[in-house]
Amino acid sequence: MKVLVINAGSSSLKYQLIDMDSEKVMAKGLCERIGIDGSNLQHTNIAKDEKTKIEKPMKDHGDAIQMVIDALVDEKIGVIASMSEIGAVGHRVVHGGEEFAESCVITEAVMKALEKCTPLAPLHNPPNIIGIEACQKIMPDTPMVAVFDTAFHQTMPKKAYMYALPYECYEKYGIRKYGFHGTSHKYVAQKAAELLGKAPSELKIITCHLGNGSSISAVDGGKCVDTSMGFTPLDGVPMGTRTGAMDPAVVTYLINTGMTSKEVDNLMNKQSGVQGISGVSSDFRDLCAASEDGNERAQLALDMFSYQVKRFVGSYAAAMGGVDAIVFTAGVGENDAGVRAAVTEGLEYMGVKIDAGKNSTRGTVDITAEGAKVRTLVIPTNEELMIAIDTKRLVEG
Repeated sequence: MKVLVINAGSSSLKYQLIDMDSEKVMAKGLCERIGIDGSNLQHTNIAKDEKTKIEKPMKDHGDAIQMVIDALVDEKIGVIASMSEIGAVGHRVVHGGEEFAESCVITEAVMKALEKCTPLAPLHNPPNIIGIEACQKIMPDTPMVAVFDTAFHQTMPKKAYMYALPYECYEKYGIRKYGFHGTSHKYVAQKAAELLGKAPSELKIITCHLGNGSSISAVDGGKCVDTSMGFTPLDGVPMGTRTGAMDPAVVTYLINTGMTSKEVDNLMNKQSGVQGISGVSSDFRDLCAASEDGNERAQLALDMFSYQVKRFVGSYAAAMGGVDAIVFTAGVGENDAGVRAAVTEGLEYMGVKIDAGKNSTRGTVDITAEGAKVRTLVIPTNEELMIAIDTKRLVEG
């Protein structure tokens, strides 16, 4: 089976076509500036290692999907003979609320439920829904599957996901911890179990998805029991431009100084995090370079980030009553040896210790030092493959 994975944004659409027999990507690409002047498709034929840019007006996501299909079947740049070779389409959906605890085949009832979740993710769910509808129109006979960023975290116990607000806030508005990056946490937790040669049900794993957006999850017996992001992706550790957790009274204080709620929201989501602290950049590579040049605020940003990740690692070990493995993934987790070293430093009392030489390597690697009781792994995430795997499983039954 070949699965087309779609990640639709408000004015963009990312895609990958994956051959599930080999789990290899055949083609991938990006439609940019949908509905805006200068729209284009950037398509890569993986086997030929050929990149093609097609500049053509795309008035909506329907046009974008049609361009994707046309590129995939094109005699020169395509990888399949016809659209009929696509066995299913897997759609990334940001928020499934409490409606969806796992991926599901898309039906009319599912679409109605997705609409109900829109208030929880007003910036993300609408374009996700538009992408699904566009595919359904162009590929009406092809099965569609929705894979949710929040679904993996729906196994959290109530004591972990509830906030200490009046209970009516949960009942009336759905205010609770939902968590995000679930597809990534699920993928690397399963890969970690494979690397350790054990069933997921036998392991306690802490997965650290560290990038411009970062979250940490406690995975006990293959199920998420806690995660650092909350009602929104703003909670948890400091990120590229997001604050992470802080005293909620800061919000009302800033509003009382004269800022509007919209200005405070923008401040916390787009002007804070390591960029706000450092004044340099939201890119950790820039922070490391600035720190090496003696920039104290850049070093402070790195120290704050690593400290907060360490705090979550320690608290999740306590929540699970131990830990068998810690996994680093995503842009920073996979590539920044300094952050991995800083996070694990001082956790020797837990049985965590990494090998400096192994930590300097790239790819999937066990960086555990000799004699350490807890395994520390670096596993590149692959959310698109996880979406494809779930899609294939559901379509084939």
